[in-house]
Amino acid sequence: MEMLTIPGAPLGAENPLPFFRDPQVNQDVAVDESLPAEKRRYLGWETGFRVLPYRMQDEYTRQREPLQFRSIVLENEFLTATFLPELGGRLISLVYRPLKRELLHRNPVFQPANLAIRNAWFSGGIEWNCGQYGHAFSTCAPLFASATNGVQGEPGLRMYEFERCKGLFWQIDFTLPAGSPFLVAYTRVVNPNPRETGLYWWTNVAVNEAADVRVLAPAAEAIYIDFTDKGPVFGTTQLPGLPSLRGVDGTYALHSSFANEFFFQCDGERMPWEAALDGQGRGFIEASTRPLAYRKMFCWGSHTGGRHWQEFLSQPGQAYLEIQAGLAPSQLHGLPMAANSSLDWTQVFGYVEADPDRVHGQDWNAACQTVTAALTAHLSPEQMDNLFRAGRSRADQPSDQILQNGSGWGALELTRRAKSGTEQTVPAAFVFLAETLGPEQQKWLGLLEQGSFPDQNPADLPGDWLIQPEWQQLLEASLQSSARRTWLGWLHLGVMRMETFDEAGAEAAWQESLRIKPSGWAYRNLAILRLRQKQNGGALELYEAAWRTAARPTGLTIEYLKALVDAGQFARARDVFCALPAEAREADRVQVLYGQIAMAMNDLEAVETVLQREFAIIREGEIVLSELWFELKARQLAAQTGQVLDAALRLRAKTLNPPPARIDFRMTGEQ
Repeated sequence: MEMLTIPGAPLGAENPLPFFRDPQVNQDVAVDESLPAEKRRYLGWETGFRVLPYRMQDEYTRQREPLQFRSIVLENEFLTATFLPELGGRLISLVYRPLKRELLHRNPVFQPANLAIRNAWFSGGIEWNCGQYGHAFSTCAPLFASATNGVQGEPGLRMYEFERCKGLFWQIDFTLPAGSPFLVAYTRVVNPNPRETGLYWWTNVAVNEAADVRVLAPAAEAIYIDFTDKGPVFGTTQLPGLPSLRGVDGTYALHSSFANEFFFQCDGERMPWEAALDGQGRGFIEASTRPLAYRKMFCWGSHTGGRHWQEFLSQPGQAYLEIQAGLAPSQLHGLPMAANSSLDWTQVFGYVEADPDRVHGQDWNAACQTVTAALTAHLSPEQMDNLFRAGRSRADQPSDQILQNGSGWGALELTRRAKSGTEQTVPAAFVFLAETLGPEQQKWLGLLEQGSFPDQNPADLPGDWLIQPEWQQLLEASLQSSARRTWLGWLHLGVMRMETFDEAGAEAAWQESLRIKPSGWAYRNLAILRLRQKQNGGALELYEAAWRTAARPTGLTIEYLKALVDAGQFARARDVFCALPAEAREADRVQVLYGQIAMAMNDLEAVETVLQREFAIIREGEIVLSELWFELKARQLAAQTGQVLDAALRLRAKTLNPPPARIDFRMTGEQ
């Protein structure tokens, strides 16, 4: 274990407010006639927004300082692999020692940005996405890390955690045997519950982007996405040309003028792989056993917004693209995981070189065959199967040397299972020591062991949430006793009910919480419920009630201001903004809302001031800042020329005034 110091922006505190699951559990996905029936199955299934019981990580900035992270290194004569267990186990660097070549895109800074399920995400290296559609809950959170041994007795590394949303346990066992040109990762996901759940897994690899880098995988077809005015449309095409690029070869990232992605359909491949090779035919390759059968390429595109995103996530000169490996035909394909089941595979990462003329030739099949031959010269499918069997044979062996602790929720879950008699369904590899149980787990331990949920001052933070059915049953039973009816218990029960779409039950619980002791937390949750019921007026009243309480976290400020803006109450919104403490006024999302308030009140000077900032929390695909910019320029042009502010003038102003790169987050150049 070593300490790694890099410039970075601290994550800040977690948002204490619960963000509820989208009622549209399955996303509607548009397809064209080219997508075959078998590839439409499960498309959009279980991919709606879902984050509870996790809390949002949305209070970071762009103010960087030296940050220290624990790092773990595995090394042999070919490779040096550096992991950051405190940041989702990110493999931050993989160096091919004979050439002293970094195979990954190594981000020189840690800059959170709004791209993950919980908001905060950072670019670079290899991340492990388990659980729900999107960048994982754990991407900016610590995992458990423990020391293991490989088949040859070489030092190994196990990283693992309890995934609280789906109730899954997952592990990755890394080994780097002597003489191996590949880092080996055996991965297992376990569903020890008596119910089916949705499973999501994508391994995301960032590699350096350049004009001569080509991404290849052994697939003749790809699922591509055509970004039309009506939204993305999924279709199938023959590689390497993409209809979304009007037939241009999409396997070179800089051929795309917009943020683009497509999925290699490696059906039938015994050892699917993906590589990013430069003009000399050299670069990074990963390969796996099945069922990790599908591959993806993502690039930011060559337009201004795409270039800005690259720098925004790092610093100038740090362009990257992503190659990814997943269990389903695309990331918008759900995947059911049976009750009391597990899924495992092996993946390897390393360096490869192949004939550059064939790699970059016009014959796509020949290019892929050349890379396959270069890979299998070092690792045959039979050898890969042997690696898988070796990983599986050691998967249940617990480690007695924990290098890094993750959260205390795994220990709490094992305690609950022990009390219910189901602890044996969790493999022994998942070691969660009692010492990891912290203050947040204690109130749930009290519910488990004494049958009561604690009370506290409503001005204090309500703490972490739980949504598992087993915990809901315990809480429901506890609150039946008049002696145990606390406002906090009813608040948490309402969150549990809301997450299962029991709106009537959630409202009853929050109203009971308010009856026992008023709190801004319950008023806020009722406001969210009213918004879902399209009772915007009632929601605003409840937000105002929440605002009158002592607890005013930044998240509540943002939601209250947005409710006022949506209701057209701009003068009231401005008054609320002006009454905020200086620190609260400076929050990124508060400033965005103030820009909208100022625009509505035609305070163009204030809008201009807002747009001079550098923002940290703009969401991928969000264009609110560029829209403010275009409207500002249109109004300024109307004032200068005396012309009517109409569609024609707005189009002219937009053409004449492209937004500054620092506020241009558009995914295409035409937005």
